[in-house]
This record gives sequence, structure tokens and C-alpha cells, in this order.
Amino acid sequence: MAVNKDGSITAGISYELGTNGYDPMTTTAALTVAANWHTMEGLTELHPDKREAYAALAKELPKKIDDLTYEATLRDGAVFTNGSKVTTDDIVFSFERVLDPLNKSLCASFLPFIESVTKKDETTVVVKTKYAFSLVAERLSVVKIVPKAAVEADPKAFDLNPVGTGPWKMTDNGASSKKIVFERNDAYNGPHPALAKTMTWEILPDNATRVNALTSGAVQAIDAVPATDLATLANSKKVAAEQGFGLLFMMFNCGAAPMNDARNRRAILYTLDYEKICATGMSDLATPATCFVQKEHPAYKQAATVYTKNQDKTKALLAETGLTSVRLLASDHGWFEAVRPIIKESLEAVGLAVSYDEKKSADVYDTIDGKPEAYDIVVAPGDPSVFGDDADLLLRWWYAGDTWTDSRMHWKGQDSYNKVQALLDEAAAATGDAQKAKWSEIFDAIAENVPLYPIFHRKTPTAYDGATLVNFQPLSATGLSFIDVASTK
Repeated sequence: MAVNKDGSITAGISYELGTNGYDPMTTTAALTVAANWHTMEGLTELHPDKREAYAALAKELPKKIDDLTYEATLRDGAVFTNGSKVTTDDIVFSFERVLDPLNKSLCASFLPFIESVTKKDETTVVVKTKYAFSLVAERLSVVKIVPKAAVEADPKAFDLNPVGTGPWKMTDNGASSKKIVFERNDAYNGPHPALAKTMTWEILPDNATRVNALTSGAVQAIDAVPATDLATLANSKKVAAEQGFGLLFMMFNCGAAPMNDARNRRAILYTLDYEKICATGMSDLATPATCFVQKEHPAYKQAATVYTKNQDKTKALLAETGLTSVRLLASDHGWFEAVRPIIKESLEAVGLAVSYDEKKSADVYDTIDGKPEAYDIVVAPGDPSVFGDDADLLLRWWYAGDTWTDSRMHWKGQDSYNKVQALLDEAAAATGDAQKAKWSEIFDAIAENVPLYPIFHRKTPTAYDGATLVNFQPLSATGLSFIDVASTK
């Protein structure tokens, strides 16, 4: 297959732009995180497909000096897309801004092991850890290195049009055009250069529009393929459905009645018709959760409490608590559109009166953040595996940072919360089988207390044109990656 080195790559993306921009310190939206995979770098990176850590802005993987000390040396000749040279001052600044509590970076919850990141000299930084930690190389990848001068000069401008060191540079952020446009970063000298000259991501949240864009040849790949279209698309395109961690969760307001009673939370989970949700609602592209992580995950162990449809248990628990009505708020993501009515019907089937509302994802969180009176139950998707897929990172995304535990689920400070924090710290300091055993204890604790818990883990469906995309690999995580991908166009 003849590759066009000055060719173009086109894609159709299901996720819309979030309310925040692209600043890697703060963005968690699926679309902007995927864009940053292509335009930004950390000292290390996780390959989106292989999920292996590699040296990115660092010349080689961080060197272990002792159990609590690592050194990373900057890649020779690295420059930002604004032409400025990358310095160790930029590296220190990038870590300090993420770790500063005032900046409220959700990435900070992934880095509790870091004591400090300091400049050793003009080419090397020293990473000090609070305790021996087995995942340093993997975890450093969550901090993308940004130019201190540009960020401090105009943080808002940087958020809208970030300056990075990755193989691509963004030339249109999609805010008005509904498409994100990239150009090859010719100054990039790292291990994964762009293999085309331009790349365009059409923002196509409508399922039919996205599928039609692929079948017509307007784009070469799409994410979030509707399950009903997979078989038809397979006649002319390549399709895949990769099992990953990505999930649909149910989150409870643990800080106010009625969901501050764990019996009500468990009762709700026992009402759900998981088989119908996965087989009918998700067209068999999902598996009922039997643990916080999916069965294929290296740390998987079935939780001591597994939720299946059990109306007798639900009714017994509701008889104890007296619960008769709930307020249910769901995000409107298209890929679980058929699931939402099944959840509502399941709750009504045990006699609960359901006050139901549905909003865009950003509006869901605007509605509930810091407002303990705003909801009883939220149903929404999540996939922190876009940042990494070890159990520590996945757990900390929801169960450690204040954004989720305090502002959203209002669980912080409760006995079950304190227990999980202690276990997270014990697991982080452990290795091997001892670490996995601690993670299993956490899985059991959150399955019992369920402040937030997965309904199912899903397969990520992708379709692409194998005749014009070279070396494209579908992901198990949310999003599309064109790292190491070429085009014949």
C-alpha cells in the first residue's frame, strides 16, 4: 500500500467539545484528551494502542537512583510549536501547576506519590517520591509539558490553542468550525513523528451522520459506531469492538437523604435488569460489572458483592428504609440511548416513583457540582483509562479526588471513604501479589458501599477504511489515535 507522506487523515468523532478547553492540566473531555495525545507530550507517554510506557520528552525512561529518587533527562533539541526551546524550568512548572491544589487539576489525584519535581541542571530533573512506587514511568505520562512563558502570559489563550511538543500541532480548535484541524509538526524530533501532512477531525455527534461520513468516504475512521451498523459497515469497511474499561456508572448523592443510606444505594443496583441492559440496550457490546474493573483487566477479581437483578432483595431493603421515590439524572450520550429507558423501567417495576431528567454531559455536572440538594442518582459514562489503565489510577479517578468524592457524590469523610483512602495508600506502596490483594479489598469495599459503581463495562466499537489508512489500530479506550498511522490519500 503506497503511503502519501504529504497526505491527509480524516476522522469523524462522536464527542462534542466540553465547556473547558484543551489545557492538559484541566481538560478531561474525551475529544480534547484525544486531541492532546497528538499535540502534547509528557516526559513519558503511554502508547494509546499498546498501553506501554515509552520515553517521550525524556531521552529515556526515568532512571531510578534509589527507591525514592528518579532522574529524567530532556530529549535533545526538543522545541514547542511556538518555536521556544523546552527547558527543565518548563518541566518543573508543568508538574507544579498540576500538583497545586488551587488549580484543582483532576490529574493531581493520579500523583499522590510525588514529593517534588526539581531542576538538577539545564537538561535533567529529579523526581522525589513519598514512598516506593512501582508505576513511576507510567504515571508521569499524565502531566503534559507546557511552555511556562506562554501559559503565564495568557492562560485563556493557551487553553483554547495549546502549545505542545507532540507530532502534530492544532491549527483550528473546532470552536466555531465544528472540526479540529492539525498539521504535521515538522520540528518534532521524538520517536513517533506524524506520517501525514494534515489531519481533520469532523465533530459528528449524530450517529447516522457519522456513519454516512464513513460510508461516503468523507472520513476514514469513526468512533462510537452504533451496534446496529457494525454488520452493515463490515461489508465495505473494517470494524472492531475492543473490550476495555470504559463503563456506564450509577453515582449516588451520599451526603443527603435518601441516598446517604447505603441500603438504598444497594437496593437501586439490585433493581436493574443487567441482562436486558447489555443484550438489548447495548446490543451485546457490554458485560454486566462483577467488579470495579472488567474481567480482562490484570487486577480483576470478582467482588464480594455482585449486583444482579433481584427484586426480592430490593423490596426487602426498601421495606427497611421506606424509600418510595427517586430523582434520576442522566447524560444524553447517544451510545447508551437505549439503556436509559430500561433503567427507568427497572426502578418503576419495584414501585418507585421516578423523577427523570436528561442533559448534556457538561450540563449534568453544572447541575450537581457542589450542590448536595441537586440530585439522588446520576447515570453517565466514564473512561479514565484514556490516562492509563492500572488499577490505582482507575480507582483514584473517582474515589480519591475531591471533585468526585466531595463536590459530586458527597461521600468524603464518611467511614467507608476513609477506609478506601487507607487501602489506596497501602496498595500504592505495595507491589506484585500484595498490591493486587489490596486492590481486591478496595473492589469489595466500593461494591459494598457503592458511592459510585459501574453498571457495565463496554466494548469500544470503531470502523475505518483499511484501504486508505495504514497501521490504524482500534482502541479499547475512548477515542481514536493516529499515532504511527499513515494515509494513502
